[in-house]
Amino acid sequence: MKKRVVALLLSLTLVAASLTGCGKTTDSGNGGAASASTEKKADASTSTDTGASSDELLTIEIYDEAANYQGTQTGWFAKVVKDRFNIELNIIAPQVAGDAVYQTRTATGNLGDIVLLDPAHFTDCVQAGLIKDISGEIKNCSNLMEFDRQITAYNSGVPGNTTGAVYGIPCEMTNTSPTSFSDDVVYSSPMLRWDLYDAVGAPDIADLDGLLDTIKKIQDANPTNEDGDPAYGFSLWPDWDNNDGMIGIANVVQLTTWYGEKIKGSAILTTDDKFIPLTDKNGTYYKMLKFLYKANQMGLVDPDSGSQNWDAACAKMSSGRVYTFWYSWQVGFWNTQERLADGKGMIFIPVLDQKYYTTSDTYYGSGRIFGVGSGVDGEKYDRIMKFLDWYASPEGVTFQHCGIEGFNYTVGADGKYTIMNDNALMDNLPVPEEYGGAGYSDGNNAINQWIVSSISTNPNTGECYGNTHWASWKAATATKTKNEWSARFGVAEPVDWMKAHNALLVRPSVSVSLPSEDADITVIRNQVGQEVKDASWKMIFAKNDAEFDSMWDTMTTNLDSLGFEQLYKFDVDKYTIELEAMQAAK
Repeated sequence: MKKRVVALLLSLTLVAASLTGCGKTTDSGNGGAASASTEKKADASTSTDTGASSDELLTIEIYDEAANYQGTQTGWFAKVVKDRFNIELNIIAPQVAGDAVYQTRTATGNLGDIVLLDPAHFTDCVQAGLIKDISGEIKNCSNLMEFDRQITAYNSGVPGNTTGAVYGIPCEMTNTSPTSFSDDVVYSSPMLRWDLYDAVGAPDIADLDGLLDTIKKIQDANPTNEDGDPAYGFSLWPDWDNNDGMIGIANVVQLTTWYGEKIKGSAILTTDDKFIPLTDKNGTYYKMLKFLYKANQMGLVDPDSGSQNWDAACAKMSSGRVYTFWYSWQVGFWNTQERLADGKGMIFIPVLDQKYYTTSDTYYGSGRIFGVGSGVDGEKYDRIMKFLDWYASPEGVTFQHCGIEGFNYTVGADGKYTIMNDNALMDNLPVPEEYGGAGYSDGNNAINQWIVSSISTNPNTGECYGNTHWASWKAATATKTKNEWSARFGVAEPVDWMKAHNALLVRPSVSVSLPSEDADITVIRNQVGQEVKDASWKMIFAKNDAEFDSMWDTMTTNLDSLGFEQLYKFDVDKYTIELEAMQAAK
């Protein structure tokens, strides 16, 4: 299975988002259920170029900082794109090829035909002349123009953009509102297997020590999965460390949100709107790193964690060898309707001293930006803009978040969708040849990022795109797992529990352009990130408390010599801009 986190994982979660949270939208022109066997090709007559005809196959290079796979898109999604635009997608993924590929390609003046970048890199590339002004063409893109407010807000904040030019299209935009929170789950929270938690008494869990005690009881009672393979409370992976503006181990960074804090580069944004250094022992990076160290001391951490890749970790989740999940999408590797009906689903278990950080619906986008390379023109430019417009259309978004009609879902007489083959991703089910063949996960969308969030409403159904938001899915998953969980905690959904216990911290979605960094800061950030990553993995597997704290102190001393204070000041100044925008939006 190719390495990617996809929106369909969210569609397999137990805890579904409320339909009442989904905003309304108008049909933007490319409606209808997404059927992979429907063939459409771009109309060459709309091109102003006298070059290649749309009858000729074009390869489009996508430089993609979100991708976990590098190479040519294959399988069912490749067929969908080829049928409509006669293009193939060649993904260049720095997460696979290494960070140096960014410097190498920007030095040539050609990063890619389509680029998908984090905000700082996108700003740098605009200023370097590597990103095309798409102002003229985007006005003809009816689907993208449904998000004109958000696109305009982003581009108006691009430094030096005084002409109203459009360079970027934000990712994960919604058609709800900047302050809505429409989901019933947050991105990160502790999740355990319901039947195993119930078997150890379904105890109230006061704090992290209580959580470890509960996981220990579960693992002691179930040292292997059903196939006899070793199972662990936690199975980690290092592939994503130091990515997405994070410093340190990605799995640790995500756990900090359990206590309302958010890592912002070398800084931590606290619940009281202050910044503290990542190295502060009173902060959550230290707290959650020590939590995983304690877990390892108790024998709860998979010994392969520091060396295994994403594929290996996924295989363990899918085979029942991991007893704690913390990303909402992870349940897609385990929860099926059968397991939910048997009471074996993974689900949020409250820890009473926690306050969960989340952002509101990503109305203005989640951070990353799509753009078009400045050297693109003619027929290629025409097809790229048609592709991006389709990518934001109801049909395109349905493929991204729902899959293939007749394989992943059916359409009822009322026009609403019902899921089928809910194990397609986790089991890499074979796809019929008419839809592209090969395995489903092998052919999934390797771009791994979306212009339109799954929480947005599909105008063809009146329901959100993500299938855990469908009435049919809610009815199908009102099973033993969910019913017993609701009876135990007295609410319908995890977010309901968080709200009832004042345990949810929602920060508004904002659109701001953050300053880019100079070469000196980039060097410091890379060195600091490597030091924190290397030291953190060693600390998780430290022999005892004394060695753990000694390693922490050595790390902070080394960071000081690498220019950590300079980096911290830069990050505080940078993210204060974002914080002030969030405060103003409340």
